[in-house]
Amino acid sequence: MRTTLDTPYADARADALSFALGLPPLDALAVLPLERAGLTVELRLLGASHQIIAGPLSETVACLPGGAEPLPGRASTDVPGWTYEFAATTAALSDDTAFCRAVEAVCARLADRGDALTGAFPGSRHAVTALALEQTVHERANAARTRPAQSNPTQNNPAQTPPREETGIGWRTWHAYPQTREIVMTRSRLVRPT
Repeated sequence: MRTTLDTPYADARADALSFALGLPPLDALAVLPLERAGLTVELRLLGASHQIIAGPLSETVACLPGGAEPLPGRASTDVPGWTYEFAATTAALSDDTAFCRAVEAVCARLADRGDALTGAFPGSRHAVTALALEQTVHERANAARTRPAQSNPTQNNPAQTPPREETGIGWRTWHAYPQTREIVMTRSRLVRPT
């Protein structure tokens, strides 16, 4: 789902983002509720930042006031019944053309997905925040079954191997900052220990 956010874009930078777990739901500009792995999941756009609420976990990446933690490259913790992992990287693009193409590629990839939320700011076409659930092992295997058979008999055919049920969920986010040509990308997993 793509939405134009009803708020002007305020300049922000990747290095101003903070990371927090366990915050209550913050005021959101757009929310996409979903069900996955037996959990209620909310993808929440906070402007040039996000909040994901997935069952017992709340993940916030935003310009938070006070003593919030800076955005880490990696983090992990246990929450009741689950293990959580987080990773973040920042891509600094060399010029406006490369930056615009990268943002447009993310938006195109998520355009028709019912489990993705993309927010664009009025007046700044490439100021975008995008959130998407990742496919589970089961969903990827089903998608592979619908593809034509592979012509190389030496390759494994995923349709012949029954998929293992996914015991968790994952999500990715993209935060695009046109003024610095930066895209902050995060990837998170919430997994039940087996």
